[in-house]
Amino acid sequence: MTQLLALRVSAMMGFVAVALGAFGAHSLSSKLAHNGTAPIWEKAVLYHFIHTIILFILARGESFQRGPWMLFFWGIVIFSGSLYLLAATNIRWLGAITPVGGVSFLAGWLWLAISASAPAKGR
Repeated sequence: MTQLLALRVSAMMGFVAVALGAFGAHSLSSKLAHNGTAPIWEKAVLYHFIHTIILFILARGESFQRGPWMLFFWGIVIFSGSLYLLAATNIRWLGAITPVGGVSFLAGWLWLAISASAPAKGR
């Protein structure tokens, strides 16, 4: 994964977050309401978008940290992806997959906390 590719994927993940948010609010709204899963879809979009922002920040950094970037990427795919599927299909066992993505998010944040260094002077 090059830094340029990570930046492009990060931008596309932002595009997908906005598109899925709009899709859920408009095209799927009656299905989500019928299933009672609109809050699940909204949670998926929220976590997708928050972690897309950190993907973009990491991809733009002076020293690209691939490890945390990959953890956040897979966290979005697994956490938000399983919630999107659960909300759209109402297949409840998909919720059992969601914590794997949550652990990926936690590991990414922990990696950043442990690897943090003092900012360069003059910043």
